[in-house]
Amino acid sequence: MEIKPIKTEKDYENALKRLEVIFDANLNSKEGDEAEILAMLIEDYENKYYPIEAPDPIEAIKIRMEEMNLKQKDLIGIIGGKSRVSEILNKKKRLTVEMIRKLEKSLNISASILVNNYKTTS
Repeated sequence: MEIKPIKTEKDYENALKRLEVIFDANLNSKEGDEAEILAMLIEDYENKYYPIEAPDPIEAIKIRMEEMNLKQKDLIGIIGGKSRVSEILNKKKRLTVEMIRKLEKSLNISASILVNNYKTTS
């Protein structure tokens, strides 16, 4: 097992190829240990060079609504009335602290995502 830091794109590609070969190795084997270490190195490289930004709060709400098969009307009472739900989802109004608390509880979306800044259309 020869493991070295991933410093270049070529190193990254080689690490991915090697991990693909040994991915299903037994956990307590030499190849299993190698796979675990390679996965950590790959993750570190991806976090540095391919960061994934969290969606804006409204997109996060829409994603969760889709995952839970919810419609806009299902947010009535959580965000407010029918028109308030529409205003929020269309980014005409901002989320309030009370809305964020209710969304965190009912949709299980982290408040740290919901409090992020986003552009409104008005």
